[in-house]
Amino acid sequence: MASKKIKVLVVDDSSLFREMIINHLSSQPGFEIVGYAINAYDAKHKIPILKPDVLTLDVEMPGLNGIEFLKQLLPENPIPVILVSSLNLSVFDALSAGAVDFVRKPDMSAANSKQIFFSSLTTKLRGASMAKVRVPKQAASPASLNTHHLSSGVQPQNNTMQSQSPVKPMPFPPLSRNVLDSTIIGIGASTGGTEATLAVLQKLPANIPGIVITQHMPEGFTEMYAQRLNRICSMEVREAQNGDIIRPGLALIAAGGKQMEVVRSGRDYRVQCHPGPKVSGHCPSVDVLFSSIAKNVAINKVGIIMTGMGRDGADGLLEMRQKGAFTIGQDKESCIVYGMPMVAYNIGAVCTQASCDNIPSVLMNHLKK
Repeated sequence: MASKKIKVLVVDDSSLFREMIINHLSSQPGFEIVGYAINAYDAKHKIPILKPDVLTLDVEMPGLNGIEFLKQLLPENPIPVILVSSLNLSVFDALSAGAVDFVRKPDMSAANSKQIFFSSLTTKLRGASMAKVRVPKQAASPASLNTHHLSSGVQPQNNTMQSQSPVKPMPFPPLSRNVLDSTIIGIGASTGGTEATLAVLQKLPANIPGIVITQHMPEGFTEMYAQRLNRICSMEVREAQNGDIIRPGLALIAAGGKQMEVVRSGRDYRVQCHPGPKVSGHCPSVDVLFSSIAKNVAINKVGIIMTGMGRDGADGLLEMRQKGAFTIGQDKESCIVYGMPMVAYNIGAVCTQASCDNIPSVLMNHLKK
């Protein structure tokens, strides 16, 4: 018996991109294009009729933009959404509003750009069809939806993008200087990880051991993501540069398109960032980061694997645990996609599982010991 096809609705005001996406997905096994929409109002009308399993959504559209559309759509219809976006900060607002993941629009003049775009889109749509949709607490409730705006095409007054503001970290007792200087924390995440990693970091204090993070994300977006986290979190967060020293109070995020490893440099630990082939299907790869921590870090190690498709990071986390690291896996209930943490747990790489909300407490309790 043939498996059920994934029904896709393509939402984009550009006829060029609509045609590109529709033509590609129509040629891929397992997909059925149930229709397209030229803007958010058109999509809102067609969704109840076409009943798609997943949407592709352009963020920047005339009238009701993708972010406000998500805030109104998801409380009523929790459909997985993959964003199709240019290099723009608005993608993070859309992820915060409940989108599952995003792909970067191709550079039509660059070699292989379209091929990379199509490959990424296909993979992420397959994963999104199995994802658990997160409806943010700040999203509009169905009762508060202004149906006149949606049906008439009139733009709501308050449609500005809402960037998250800094929040106070949880009131953890301060860590000793010895713990701060003798521990390195590695975090790996993929689908759903931009918001999950943020949820963990913003609860942690500024006086935290050095953190290194690999989040599957295209080149260009990692720098903007780091800047966003730096505005919200207590510790300093920035995109890693080759040779950066890992130190307390600093979180370094692997740059898109580069592998990041932790190496010993005299009395310090630094990151090596370099272009390289994909490992476990990704560049940057969580396995590369975790494996380097296992092999090169002689001080205390903590590994945290979070929501994401596939198995990247599972083998590296197992290496870390076998070298004495304390390892945490995000639990099934709080994952957008329980893939990477599930594989890690099943192969024995995880010491303990915890929800996204509880990972900061589990981590801090371990560090206090």
